[in-house]
Amino acid sequence: MSMYKSGLDMLRCALRSTSLWKCDSFILTQTSLCYKSRSFAVSSQLERKSTQGHTLKQARYYCQSAEDVQIKQTAASTETNELPDKVEKAPFYTHLQNCLCPTDVLDTLKKFPASQQHVSSIFSRMWESSKRMTDEQRRCELQLMFEHPLFEQVCERAMTEAWRMRSEDLAYSLLASVNLGVSQNTRLVQTLLRVVQERLNQFDIRSLSVLASCIREMENSRNVQALREALRLLLKDRIPEIQSVVFLQSMMRAVGKNSPILLKKQLATKALSLADEFSPPNTQYMFSSLAAMGLNFKPLLDVCSKKIAENVHEFPFGRLLSVLKSCHELHYRNYTLFSSISEYVANTFDMWSNKQVILLLVTFENLSFRPVILLDAFAERIIQRSNSLTLKDLLSVLKIFSLLNHDLKEKKTEFLASVTMVLESYLPKLPPTDLLKAVHYLGLLEHFPRAPLEKLLQKDTLDQLLQKAKQLDKIQRWLHTLDLFLRLDKPRLPPSLTSVPELHITVPAHEVKVNQEVLSAVRSIVGTDALQDNVLEQSIYLIDCVITLPHQTEETSALSAEECARRIAVFCAPPTSFCFGTTHPRASLAIKLRHLEKLGYKPVVVPVLELNSKTEEEKIELLQKLIFPAQEPTGTQEIPNNRPKADRRKSRGP
Repeated sequence: MSMYKSGLDMLRCALRSTSLWKCDSFILTQTSLCYKSRSFAVSSQLERKSTQGHTLKQARYYCQSAEDVQIKQTAASTETNELPDKVEKAPFYTHLQNCLCPTDVLDTLKKFPASQQHVSSIFSRMWESSKRMTDEQRRCELQLMFEHPLFEQVCERAMTEAWRMRSEDLAYSLLASVNLGVSQNTRLVQTLLRVVQERLNQFDIRSLSVLASCIREMENSRNVQALREALRLLLKDRIPEIQSVVFLQSMMRAVGKNSPILLKKQLATKALSLADEFSPPNTQYMFSSLAAMGLNFKPLLDVCSKKIAENVHEFPFGRLLSVLKSCHELHYRNYTLFSSISEYVANTFDMWSNKQVILLLVTFENLSFRPVILLDAFAERIIQRSNSLTLKDLLSVLKIFSLLNHDLKEKKTEFLASVTMVLESYLPKLPPTDLLKAVHYLGLLEHFPRAPLEKLLQKDTLDQLLQKAKQLDKIQRWLHTLDLFLRLDKPRLPPSLTSVPELHITVPAHEVKVNQEVLSAVRSIVGTDALQDNVLEQSIYLIDCVITLPHQTEETSALSAEECARRIAVFCAPPTSFCFGTTHPRASLAIKLRHLEKLGYKPVVVPVLELNSKTEEEKIELLQKLIFPAQEPTGTQEIPNNRPKADRRKSRGP
């Protein structure tokens, strides 16, 4: 596939102005390193001219995430494993195998000058040897590599020989040079990119896989973007040839989220056909590969979820966390997968640190999943060793337990006392925003410790927060919720405050329409006169309809006090209001239920999912059971309305 002009003109274009191997930056250390190099010009005979010193930029390293390791190691090990086959043919490869760092490789060239066949192996061995080092060792070794006089010659040899390299050697040379930190704007990398574009049709599946894992890490320059587009076009015809799961995953990650949906589905379907060959690591990489494409392909995800759930003990913590993060990114939920991971961690709880457990729980909370056993185990650890929590840990713990509305039952008092003690120890240095956040989360758990509340309600602290609320919606919402806590939950105020401070914070209610199906079904049960629809309480709590019951008479004296509540608030709740896989209310719904009860309502929650799958008669029967749980459904029920007409308007208060 010829996408750019070829031959000498193309080479001149690639080499015209950029230094040969100039480096960008050491990302891992953020340290400025300046080196001397030579600037090359190209004559018509491609001979070297006089050199001119100049200052280099910093060398850039591209860090590998955990899910990339298998693909990159496969690419590197494939090249390295070919060396033993070549040992018998040339002593050069024997010495290359014994090199333990990039400078060793370059020193070997003093005895064995680089030839066309050696270039790819030289770059690959330098990259392979540097991967086994610590960050500091790698920084020093790569500095020495860039300063080595023979590195310049290797780069020049790679440029001049690129047009005669095999496709596989081209791919490995590009991958190794980029991962060694050679700038993507240099003549070396740009030359390799252009030659790859010229000969892309000649690449076999292995070479395409190596190329795919390389360009995924590269910056989105014009040449890289063109190569990505060319790779996508080529893959449409080459997908049936792929028989390796690792190569396929490399392709999936390279095509990216901007690829046509048809190509994404073709790759996912091909992966599904190879599902029987998946190893445990393959299943985890498949999650991140689909996330890289932005494709929620449920059949493939379900297969991988089942395999992970069955072999969860084989996965290290990092891979389990990666799977959950991919689920969140893909908006994919699987109760069996989540349960198996949480139960495994709970059963092996002693081997996990606070940081690991918190990372896992935060991810579960993002997925709206409540791991009951794991939360109970972690709460017990906090009760016993609360001093081990940092401030960041504490805020994360409060967020998790409050947003998941987790009930610790008899352990609740001890748990709240423990986290309150830790919070109070950080009070002197706690910023106002973090203090508001902590009090907000504790308020969701209906706990209002005196010392944090007293500091939060000081005039200086409130003034700072009210100022920030003008720019940040989140702080505005927290202050509004604080106002609701003070007025409705009525916590004990500090002695310095004689009345609830006026915060004057208003938050617009969510634009949610009344569910007409629920309204119609409730109307058929209780009639029209007893019904009031679209009620907004406290400017934030929307109620689909309010049923006003009659005052207690002889006919209703047999009913319980709950059933004789004056007002019943019926409202629909979307699936996001519940913890995944259950009808356990999350924080927003839990606080709404609590506050409506304090306002004198009997709240009745109607899960939208349960309602959508039922017929009209089944909806009426469901609502009858929810509204009047102690009564058998008897069809239409007229309830007289004794409420004065003046009270039947849409109210904003109790």
